[in-house]
Amino acid sequence: MGLVITLVAVGVVVALVLGLWLAATANRLDRLHVRTDAAWAALDAALARRAVVARAVANAIVTGTAVDAGTDRVGADKLRAVAERAEGTPRAEREEAENALSLQLAAVDRGRLPLALAAELLDAEQRVVIARRVHNDAVRDTLGQRRRRLVRWLKLAGTAPRPEYFEIVEPSLSGENGAPLPRPSARVLLLDRDRRVLLFNGHDPGRPDTRWWFTVGGGVEQGEDLRTAALRELAEETGIRLTEEDLVGPMWRRRVVFSFDGRTYDGEEWFFLADLGGDGAEVEIRIDTSGFTDVENSTVDGHRWWTEEELRHTEETVYPVQLPTLFPELLKSTWDGTVRPVR
Repeated sequence: MGLVITLVAVGVVVALVLGLWLAATANRLDRLHVRTDAAWAALDAALARRAVVARAVANAIVTGTAVDAGTDRVGADKLRAVAERAEGTPRAEREEAENALSLQLAAVDRGRLPLALAAELLDAEQRVVIARRVHNDAVRDTLGQRRRRLVRWLKLAGTAPRPEYFEIVEPSLSGENGAPLPRPSARVLLLDRDRRVLLFNGHDPGRPDTRWWFTVGGGVEQGEDLRTAALRELAEETGIRLTEEDLVGPMWRRRVVFSFDGRTYDGEEWFFLADLGGDGAEVEIRIDTSGFTDVENSTVDGHRWWTEEELRHTEETVYPVQLPTLFPELLKSTWDGTVRPVR
């Protein structure tokens, strides 16, 4: 009898502790989501102010109050149009629109703007930088909590949408004259016999706590065409050697401005499909990363094959962002020869 009472007491204590932990975790998740929402609201406001100031800069150029601003009337009209587009763009397409505005602002000679307007523009850009970092820190903490096994198994996040990082160019990280460095790249959507796609996991040396998943591929070297670059990158990063006929595409094109190791890039990514599971292939695929460069060895943390279901339900950050939604279509349809823009 005494043993039964002891077991019941232990069970009650365990249930009580577990209940308290679940309640505390759910409460923490709720606070983290509230924090993320508030951070996005602050970032949205900072971006809106930057757009307003950008239109003021365009007006100053057109009306002549900017002294030889280095941007003609056509450039000023384009700056105004890009700023207006950024203001009215929905969240899903906001990164691209804000990056386009960053590129337009980078072309403006601040030294020839009226002093007060130049100072206001600098302040607006700095506030965007701060707000973006606060937002991304909040997203990182929220995703970290949501990725815990018990949180996922017990669905403690409820119906709260998965927060997303907001990645745009930061003026303080820009290269010479604030202009991002152009970087065309060729990437490969590599499929195996189980209809899985290979992704690498990596991080920025300047932000080692922020990690993401990405496809095989890299920059196009001088004198290379896209297909040649895709095949070379595939061989270097996986040890798999294919021919040009084995690549389908380019199927997708992604334009993105991003920062890496303190340098800002204006990237244009072209995606090819390489299906290693066609025609009933049964050969096991072995990934060989011995061809990695020094940078890749220090920033790539691993790789794995992803199924359609895993991509759809993951809390991890995956690039391109639309890969989880477009992957089923990629598996089921035949390429029609059209290059599709993705983000």
